[in-house]
Amino acid sequence: MTRRRPWAIAGLALTCALTPATASAHALSPSLLSLRESSDGAVEVTWKTPLLRLPGVELRPILPVDCTVSAPAELAEESDSMTARWRVACPTSGLVGRQIGVEGLGAAKTDALLHVELADGRVIDTVLRAREPTFAVPDREDAIAVARRYVELGVDHIASGYDHLLFVLGLLLLVRGGRALIATITSFTLGHSITLSLAALGLARVASAPVEALIAFSIFLLAVELARSDRGSRLWERPWVMAMMFGFLHGLGFAGALREAGLPQNAIPLALLCFNIGIELGQLAFVAMALVVYRAARALAVPTPEWGRTLAVYMIGSLSAFWMIERALPLVVAGWPG
Repeated sequence: MTRRRPWAIAGLALTCALTPATASAHALSPSLLSLRESSDGAVEVTWKTPLLRLPGVELRPILPVDCTVSAPAELAEESDSMTARWRVACPTSGLVGRQIGVEGLGAAKTDALLHVELADGRVIDTVLRAREPTFAVPDREDAIAVARRYVELGVDHIASGYDHLLFVLGLLLLVRGGRALIATITSFTLGHSITLSLAALGLARVASAPVEALIAFSIFLLAVELARSDRGSRLWERPWVMAMMFGFLHGLGFAGALREAGLPQNAIPLALLCFNIGIELGQLAFVAMALVVYRAARALAVPTPEWGRTLAVYMIGSLSAFWMIERALPLVVAGWPG
């Protein structure tokens, strides 16, 4: 027997859309290329790459062609990464206007963080991707340029954060009614905005690896609650409380990405605000897409089996369980927190 169940259709469709990206939910850590320029034209280079990567893929930093190595590289291996440090000598014009990047991002299916400290005191952070593997170091940025860059960084992070989007989808399946949905999404937003700000400003420091595992666990708990047939727990009565509590946890995950990207020392409040705005814009776009699918299913009276919603819930639970094991296993092997 089939019935009109618009949210079941929307949830199943969006869950299926997110499923192919399972391995991409922040599973592969980005590399980090850091350059520190001094007034004499010398540049200290730090190149940090994760040990976990696709086989046969090698990433290489791209530096200005006329910068020559002045000190050999020193290598240091950690539990999950390899770091190389060396010095190069660049012309007196410095790094401004020069192209810097990372080769091999497309094949590695990952991103790289670029951190540049210029001799004039400016700090520039950006993300290098396969479609834009190089970055031209700009002249001094104005407020508009900083705002635009951090809004884009926030949107890009939430758009590639399939675990966070899956949690939002779970909230949409949990809540009924416009006011309750607005209250729940607002509570989640408020929760992750608070911890994101505190962590980005250095007022709250938590290791990112256990946080990512707990984020997956939060999605799994939500899926378990969605699978309940009686809907008798307090979670169904006050979903905004749960959304805020788990929002605190997801905010720490957002902060990890922002901490790796860095904040411009001369515009920290603006960059932090714009990163938050970017995350919210991406989140609202996802909610709007879900509502469009819901409205379309309702208008077209598309039938769905009784088990359609159940399948969507179990897919959410399976994906979150996979992420939880994938992220917790390295911690267990490493003996964390011992």
